[in-house]
Amino acid sequence: MRTALDLRGRTALVTGAAGGIGAACALRLAAAGARVRALDRDAPGLDALRARAASLPGAVEGVLLDLTDLDAAEQAAAGADILVNNAGTQLVRPIQDFPPEEFRAVLTLLLEAPFRLLRGALPHMYERGWGRVVNISSVHGLRASPYKSAYVAAKHGLEGLSKVTALEGAPHGVTSNCVSPGYVRTPLVEKQLADQAALHDIPVESVLTGILLADSAVKRLIEPGEVAEAVAYLCGPHASFITGSTLTMDGGWTAH
Repeated sequence: MRTALDLRGRTALVTGAAGGIGAACALRLAAAGARVRALDRDAPGLDALRARAASLPGAVEGVLLDLTDLDAAEQAAAGADILVNNAGTQLVRPIQDFPPEEFRAVLTLLLEAPFRLLRGALPHMYERGWGRVVNISSVHGLRASPYKSAYVAAKHGLEGLSKVTALEGAPHGVTSNCVSPGYVRTPLVEKQLADQAALHDIPVESVLTGILLADSAVKRLIEPGEVAEAVAYLCGPHASFITGSTLTMDGGWTAH
């Protein structure tokens, strides 16, 4: 059963919206009546997303944008009532082999870009006295894993940024929370299977159960739609007292 949600008259901005979690979030918010700005650098993916959203009550506008253009990202967030920071990337390497420029690039996309998007979005939210910020973090915003120094650092930082946003936004009717899933069935995770297999010198088919899901009590990947439903819940009026929190969807990983 879907969470009851009416977002007619609201503008939502979703980053990394051409596929995976971002696409699921864009479609879920449009299904609730929101006007969705779908940001991504994948033009064909945005075209496919718009086609999928054509019959929904809301609307999806594709915005072709590389979020590492930080000034453009900040400008693109102006006028948003809902901000879903989802865009991400991953590189799996030991620290001593991790290219410094790649470390910087991961932090730019996963942490600095959300900061700049917040700068662009918050003035409008404050003016209207209502806003929802949902940061797609990760179980790696709460726990660490080897070979993921940049990703883990960025997601821990995003969790902190979300809490600061919650404290500053509360007097203005703005909530800020993280949704922190374990491994989701996305192209990003599929790429990790090959990377992890090479690092550990094991077959690709052994990576999912032997490494990725080793600490999860529930032995399956999360579906993007499940994450989108958590985002929808946090955007609803019934979640107005939930802020500065993390909704953890990790199959029991952090219960250890």
